[in-house]
Amino acid sequence: MLRRSAVTAGFALALTLVATPATAHAAPGGDPAPSAFATARAQAAAVAQPAPAMIDALKRDLGITGEQATARLINEAAAAKVEPALRGQLGKDFAGAWVTGPTSEFVVATTDSTKITSILRAGAEAKLVKHSLATLEAARERLDAVTAAPYGTVPSWYVDLRSNSVVVLAGDPAAAEAFVDAAGLDRALVRVEASTEQPRPLYDVRGGDAYYIGSGSRCSVGFSVTRGTQGGFATAGHCGTTGASTKGSNQVAQGTFQGSSFPGNDYAWVAVNSNWTPVGVVNGYSNGIVQVGGSADAAVGSSVCRAGSTTGWHCGTIQARNASVTYPEGTITGLGRTSVCAEPGDSGGSYISGSQAQGVTSGGSGNCSSGGTTYFQPINEILQVYGLTLVTGGGNPPTGCTGYQNTYNGSLTSNQNGYQPSSTGYTAGAGVQRICLDGPNGTDYDAYLQKLSGSTWTDVASGTTPNPDEAFTYNGTAGTYRVRVHAYSGSGSYTLGLTRP
Repeated sequence: MLRRSAVTAGFALALTLVATPATAHAAPGGDPAPSAFATARAQAAAVAQPAPAMIDALKRDLGITGEQATARLINEAAAAKVEPALRGQLGKDFAGAWVTGPTSEFVVATTDSTKITSILRAGAEAKLVKHSLATLEAARERLDAVTAAPYGTVPSWYVDLRSNSVVVLAGDPAAAEAFVDAAGLDRALVRVEASTEQPRPLYDVRGGDAYYIGSGSRCSVGFSVTRGTQGGFATAGHCGTTGASTKGSNQVAQGTFQGSSFPGNDYAWVAVNSNWTPVGVVNGYSNGIVQVGGSADAAVGSSVCRAGSTTGWHCGTIQARNASVTYPEGTITGLGRTSVCAEPGDSGGSYISGSQAQGVTSGGSGNCSSGGTTYFQPINEILQVYGLTLVTGGGNPPTGCTGYQNTYNGSLTSNQNGYQPSSTGYTAGAGVQRICLDGPNGTDYDAYLQKLSGSTWTDVASGTTPNPDEAFTYNGTAGTYRVRVHAYSGSGSYTLGLTRP
């Protein structure tokens, strides 16, 4: 539950005050208006249908209750919605955002005490710190520019938002000190921690489903993608070089690596042949199939789960983004650091928070008996580098919403709703409905499929990624339905595609 608290002032090194959020502020007329976070949370709660596999794994791996797991996923979805707006509002004074605690309370840090009120009004907890995120990221980039190998065992460095510092892990702290000195950093920005980590690429691996490279080495499918009409999947770069052929888990010819980068990065994509159809799901093994709804970056501290052929389905939290890791082959930058365990045979696979794809397994240390740390290559970077589109909801994403039974056009202003084909709805038989929304570039448009029950419209499926376009399916009973299009942010014209039984 969000709490109210007064704000106190004062610095104590990098860590200073924490103010808790007010859930509402006065609106015209004196009535309390919901905060941005409360609004986003209500929207997430209205459509939340977390997979039982996700809830069970979070209970097991994070030691929380089912109710806490559900609240956690809702709060994390809301945080992902609100964080970009707060980042833009705070500008150069933004010092990071994360979620914390069993139910993922939202925290936003700033270097400017005058911005505390804005954070509280948005519904987040506020933390006043010394260093901006831009300052910390610049320090991390200076470490990236230094070759770590001459300084001994320096397995990783990353921005730790909670401590407002750059953490450098090292088997030999003296070596880490020399590494930091070589980068010429202000020591007030850096915290050196002793570590026994020995990260390495997990070569003999798969993430969701297994695939085999060349004469038999094994990796895993990360996420299904398309480039134009060509289907394929994203995976880890260390799994294969450009031109290498692949076979699926059933040993049937599958595809060819179209691009691969390792070290420096750890990403690749494989184009598959006509025997294979990419779908927007992750194999959760004994926990069932998990739908992919988009690729919104989850906040630091958020829950994340990983699928792997050796250890199955395991969950943890995101500890940092833009972490740098030194493998025997060289340094990899821009990775996500997590507390999820993994073992050889798990590399290349899917990391997912709720329904949002986060990345593909790169490497790590430890195991799933004693615990460990793993790193993922963010999926959005892979999509951008290769011009790929993530496949969501068990089908292909929108490409102008063509090929649908009916298309409808409309125009909205920010925070406005529209109903298609009308507010009174349409009649559909039992079976699968396909919905596609093509919104204006640079906006965040969402779509909700609603069913009439008596005199009440109820959301039964939705697409709510922080993007202009959405695509999803719904397998339901006969009845009266309509689609609500919501302009979460931005304005302009949209196209809605609809196929119904």
